[in-house]
Amino acid sequence: MNRTIRRDPRREWIARNRLHPEHTGSMDETAHPDCWMSPGGVLRRDPHAVGFIGANGLRRIDRSGTQQGARAGQGTAVSPEYQRRVVAIPSDAPVIAVVPDLPGGRLSSHDRDVLGLARQLAGDSHAVLAVVFGQPREAGFGDAGVDRLLHMDGEREQGYAPEARLTALAAVERHYQPRHWLLPDSRLGGGELGRRLAARLRERPATRVWQVVDGQCMQRTGSGQLDLRGPCPRILLAAEECADPVLDTNHAAEPVHLNQESVSAYARLEDLGLVAVDPAAIPLAEAEFVLSGGNGVQDWEQFHALARVLGATEGASRVAVDDGHMPRDRQVGASGTWVSARVYIAVGISGAVQHLQGIQTCDKVVAISNDPGCDMVKRADLSVIGDAGAILAALILRADHYRRGAQSDAA
Repeated sequence: MNRTIRRDPRREWIARNRLHPEHTGSMDETAHPDCWMSPGGVLRRDPHAVGFIGANGLRRIDRSGTQQGARAGQGTAVSPEYQRRVVAIPSDAPVIAVVPDLPGGRLSSHDRDVLGLARQLAGDSHAVLAVVFGQPREAGFGDAGVDRLLHMDGEREQGYAPEARLTALAAVERHYQPRHWLLPDSRLGGGELGRRLAARLRERPATRVWQVVDGQCMQRTGSGQLDLRGPCPRILLAAEECADPVLDTNHAAEPVHLNQESVSAYARLEDLGLVAVDPAAIPLAEAEFVLSGGNGVQDWEQFHALARVLGATEGASRVAVDDGHMPRDRQVGASGTWVSARVYIAVGISGAVQHLQGIQTCDKVVAISNDPGCDMVKRADLSVIGDAGAILAALILRADHYRRGAQSDAA
């Protein structure tokens, strides 16, 4: 019997060409499997099978783990509920406490990485307890790996209140006695609060932790050039990408309560509120809300008006800077400034490789373009296809209407 493996180049070409009329029929499991065994006994995988085909026919790779589209060629969507395994931790199980930053009231990518590390340390024998302050707007704590949710909504913990929050965490320590404390080592408050907590509990923390294996934690030191290995302490201040976020399990995120009397404390610091800052004065690398314009912007006065209405920091592509529409310090990209904004709106930017490199750490990217096939649209979390001038004018009107409504409600 001839065991020579034969290939059909035409069928492989049809499988790669999604516009071919026979493309759907060539993508079944027998003709194009995700993995197969080679004649040499090596398991081969198809990298093109990663992701799913969106409604516009473009391949999407959903890094959040909840694919909202179908696998290539199958035509049926996969519901996220059926992708996740429900995990229930006993109510009397010991806990691992996590204090996320929750910028804007929602879990950031850094918070999800820390929760993934906590889930890795907890396993099936410990529960992950998330301690949140303020008024969170996050609805996916269970999908992020949280088993117990402790909401501290007292007035003393609002705003910048490290002493009041530290007192609350000390009460959590007395009541739950967590095996580990995990906080993001960030500038949003987690780094400072974690160090204060370590001093209060007389524990030596591990900072800038990026990996925990077999009871040993790896810390990044020496300006990020060296790694320090040591025993895993109780308090871990974790860096970004310290672990993979939870993608395949669903947890209860059961609300728990703590006696507020044990949390009361005299605060020597008083938060006087936020100070109004001109968005144009914020350095581009530190801005959280960036409105960036490119070659597709025809009316730059309208672009500046929208930035003022939205309160966004202005950025630009290299083409717009070279044409003299924006100063050089507002250029976004590998040859300009790397931005890490929570919201990045790209107007009329096609998405060159250098520009995409400069926004790779942005949380949410919105693309406004008249080209549905450009690279920026493929990168964006939300895309608006149409004339940029008309879309900007509609945004200005909508923002003005929203502000007038808010002012009338306040009056």
